[in-house]
Amino acid sequence: MKPQVTLYTRTGCCLCGDAKLVIASARRCADFDYAEIDIDSDPELARLYNHEVPVITINRRKAFKYQVDMNKFLKKLATSI
Repeated sequence: MKPQVTLYTRTGCCLCGDAKLVIASARRCADFDYAEIDIDSDPELARLYNHEVPVITINRRKAFKYQVDMNKFLKKLATSI
């Protein structure tokens, strides 16, 4: 089963743009399902992640917030299988 990666983001977040680039690059090296969710579309998500975006989860577990390193992301992804 492929890992599920979710990026919690919001409009106008420059760090979110950086995280998207890392995830796009990682997709060339690893196979995983990907979802992107705007936290401002859900009051509960906005409450949870308001000051932490971007937040990246792998299989519903918070793996990164603010910034993501490609090598660390790929390692966490590999250990999540």
